Formats: sequence, C-alpha cells, structure tokens
Amino acid sequence: MSRSNDPESPKVTEFFDSKTNTFSYVVEDSKTATCAIIDSVLDLDYPSGTISHESANEIIEYISNAKLNVEWILETHIHADHLSAAPYLREMLGGKIAIGEQVITIQKKFAAIFNEDSEFERNGSQFDVLLTDHHSLNIGSVNGYVLHTPGHTPACMTYVFGDAVFVGDTLFMPDSGTARADFPGGDARQLYRSIQKILSLPENSRVFVCHDYMPNGRKQQHETTIAEQAYENIHLGSEVSENDYVKMRMARDASLSMPTLILPSIQVNMRAGHLPVREAGSTYLKIPINVSGKSNASKTPEAT
Repeated sequence: MSRSNDPESPKVTEFFDSKTNTFSYVVEDSKTATCAIIDSVLDLDYPSGTISHESANEIIEYISNAKLNVEWILETHIHADHLSAAPYLREMLGGKIAIGEQVITIQKKFAAIFNEDSEFERNGSQFDVLLTDHHSLNIGSVNGYVLHTPGHTPACMTYVFGDAVFVGDTLFMPDSGTARADFPGGDARQLYRSIQKILSLPENSRVFVCHDYMPNGRKQQHETTIAEQAYENIHLGSEVSENDYVKMRMARDASLSMPTLILPSIQVNMRAGHLPVREAGSTYLKIPINVSGKSNASKTPEAT
C-alpha cells in the first residue's frame, strides 16, 4: 500500500482484491481525521454462493487503527466485475453511500433484464446521496467535487479531491488503455468525450484507477498522472480523433467476453450493495438465459 505525504494532497491508501483485480481506496484528510472510501469490495465465492467480508474488514481495520471518521462511501459506477460492500461498511463505520444520479437509468434498464417486481425501487433511493456533475464533495478540509464521466456506464463519476483523481473504470493504467463501452447504456463516443473532460485537469494530478490487469507480466500498479494518461495511454494521444477512438473501441469491445461476475454484481450493486429481498428464507440471484449484456448504443451512423 502506498501513501502520499504531500501536505497539499489528501492521503490515499489503496487496498487490492486479487480475485477481481479491484482497487479500493481510503482518501484521508489528516488534519481533521476524516475520510472517504471509494469502490469497496464484497467477497463472493461464486461456485458456492458464499458472501464474506475479508476485503471490507481490511479497510475497517485500517480506518479503526487510524481513528478516522468516515464521511463518504463512494461508488464510481455500478460495477460489473465485483460486488460492493457499501452497506456493510456503513453499518460498521458510518458515512453516506453516494453514486451518480444516472444510476436511475441503470436501475430501469436492468430491472427489465432481471424481471424485477415493483418492490425494487427504480429511483436511486437505495443510496443516501445521488450526485450530479460538478457537485461539491469535501472530505474534512480537503475540497473536492464530482465530474459526470459517462460512456462506460451512464452513471460513471470521477471524484476529484485536491490533486487526487479517482476515475473508476474510465481509464486504466496507460499501458492498458480505457474502459469498454458495450454494456447497456454504454457509448464509445460519450466515453471519448468524458475522457477529454478528465484530461483537462492539471497535468500533475494523481490518477487512481479501479483495476489493473498487469499486462505483459509487469508489476501491479494503481497510480498514474493526467500527463501520463494524455501522452502515453495506448488508446489515446493527440493523433487519435473521436471517430478513430470510437472505431477502435467498438472493434475491441466486440472481441471481449462478459465479466465473470457481471450478473451477480449488477443485481447487488444497483441496490447500493444490498442483496435482493429474501424469498422462502433464502436470498437468490437471477441468471437470465440468452439475454445479451452488450449494448448497441455506439453503433450509430455518426459513429460508423
């Protein structure tokens, strides 16, 4: 785990879940002993259907030892590759669960896919706070705000706290490129424009990614900069136009398989990390058969 000691920067501590290649973060204002948790992980053993809390407990142990007060439990988007531990963390530590307001769009889309009944609210009420573009979001004395950066999903948000930028899946490390845009509600053209929005931030801003798949056998990495993304990201660069990016992204996405945990993840995460309502004494997750999880949103005349 790495930490920044720059007094003008929030302290950032990363936690890595090797099963899903996911980074969670604790962003800390040392002056006020307050913090936010970003993109937590609830452990799921898929073959046995067993839920556990090892990853979340690691975060709890760190926060408890550091005697921090949790203000926010933040989601960058509705993840398709891991379950959120947000409700468990709120129960144990306090804080408010927040996500982008376009989660409502995702709830409506996936409520149809999973044939949810009327008990599943499609208004974002499972979350404590729904965030909008440029919403002010501070951690203690650290000034922060939110950028709506859709494209990977409609609800994707980028969190900016001081010089620290948390991009979720929108950007990976420069040698891994950028997010896919073929999930329902995804759009490659929108993704390109969101990335340009992020790249307009100061070049020396620290960028923290949600996943690292360690291409070419390199060591695990989680932090880069806006400058490195702008000049070194394999999917971007000054020579890549919007149309070229859309063409590349659509072709690449067509070759990708769905994430292993997409079906359980979305059912839980669109409920803010809560499990579905119990039936006959047990909790169940649905597996729709022959229902495509891919989107055709980018296949427009302009994009082709």
